[in-house]
Amino acid sequence: MKFFIDTANLDEIHAARELGVLDGVTTNPSLIAKIVGDPANFTYQDFKDHIARICDIVDGPVSAEVTTLKAQEMIIEGEDLAAIHDNVVVKCPLTIDGLQAIRHFSEKGIKTNATLVFSPNQALLAAKAGASYVSPFVGRLDDISTEGMTLVEQIVTIYDNYGYMTEVIVASVRHPQHVVDSALIGADIATIPFSVIRQLVNHPLTDLGLKKFMEDASVMKK
Repeated sequence: MKFFIDTANLDEIHAARELGVLDGVTTNPSLIAKIVGDPANFTYQDFKDHIARICDIVDGPVSAEVTTLKAQEMIIEGEDLAAIHDNVVVKCPLTIDGLQAIRHFSEKGIKTNATLVFSPNQALLAAKAGASYVSPFVGRLDDISTEGMTLVEQIVTIYDNYGYMTEVIVASVRHPQHVVDSALIGADIATIPFSVIRQLVNHPLTDLGLKKFMEDASVMKK
């Protein structure tokens, strides 16, 4: 399973890359907003420049989301984003207009990520439209007392049934168990906040064992 980091923070992306486990990056308007120091002077060109900087750090897919809702406007903006770097993946919402844009991009050879997916029907439509990736949001489903990982399992099964090549990105990951469940189900990718990536390393028995090893190692003279 591939690991993407779900952030627009360059320091977090650098840190995740240094761990040697980073395969790509996903961003969205909310994540971009978090890194903007001066919103009044942040331009669309600044956004594109930031995506370019991410592409300089990570040799893998970098999802950049369109910020309009009409198909033709998504197409114009998406083609502009795709021109930033070969690794840019155009992220489109799973709507009627989004599907139209995804089909256009698929025919043009531009990679896409169908986002805000909350049902197997939406995921099926994304695959049929030619999406490169589909992003079910498991944490947001959990928030409304729905089992988010059940959706991932359904999508993986449907794609396996019919041989769809669309890769499943488990998104809205909230804790390490989401990552474990994604791997057990057979999802292609989990996109993970840096805070959760750090949690994946931790285990209390590792801490206890390391403490004991260091105590015993102190008898050795250097």
